[in-house]
Amino acid sequence: MCLGEEVLRVEAAGADRVQIDVMDGRFVPNITFGAVAIESLRPLTKLILEAHLMVQPPEDFIEDIAQAGADTLIIHQEATPHLHRAIQQIHALGKKAGVALNPSTPASLLSEILPMVQLVLVMTVNPGFGGQQFIAGTLPKIRQVRRMITELGLDIEVEVDGGISVKTAPLVVEAGANVLVAGSAVFDHPAGATEALRELLESAKPASGRTRV
Repeated sequence: MCLGEEVLRVEAAGADRVQIDVMDGRFVPNITFGAVAIESLRPLTKLILEAHLMVQPPEDFIEDIAQAGADTLIIHQEATPHLHRAIQQIHALGKKAGVALNPSTPASLLSEILPMVQLVLVMTVNPGFGGQQFIAGTLPKIRQVRRMITELGLDIEVEVDGGISVKTAPLVVEAGANVLVAGSAVFDHPAGATEALRELLESAKPASGRTRV
C-alpha cells in the first residue's frame, strides 16, 4: 500500500536504483509485482528501475515490463531455452539486459551470452522470498563471473541479491560484485533507510571501485 512512499524514501536515502521483483508463482513459488506497479512508480522517481523477472517464460513479460518504464530487465538463465533471443528482445525495446543465475547454476553457462549483456546477477539465495540467509557457497561463483568479464575486457556490472547485510556486503564486494541488492537490511532497519544504506556502503568500503546499492 505504500510502495511509492518507500521508493521515494530510499531515493532520498541515496540509493542508485530500485529493483522490482516480478514473480509469477511458476518459476518461483510466490507472486509479487507486475507491469502495473512499475508503470505506477515510473513518474514518481528518477532512479533506475530494474526489473528482476523471476518468471517463466520471460519472453511473455518482456514487452509489457519494458513499456511500463523499466530501464533494465534481468532474466534468468534457467527460465528460457532461448536466452539469446530474449536478450535481443530486450535490446530491441531500447533497454539494458541482465542475466541472473540461481545458486545451483554454474557461471560457465554465461560464456556464450556474456558479450551481449550489461549486467550479471548472481543470486546469493534461492529466489522467491525475502529475508533468507546468505549462501556463502556462491562467493566463488561471483569471483568466477568477475574473472570471466575481466578476461574478455567487458564493461559489465556484477550484481548480487539475497541476504545482503553489513556482514555479507564486504564479502561479495571483495569477490567482485559492484551492485548490491538489499531488501530486509534496508526496509527493516530500526533506524531507517538512510542509516541502513550508510552502513551498507561503509561496510563495503575496503574494496576498490564504486559500489552501488
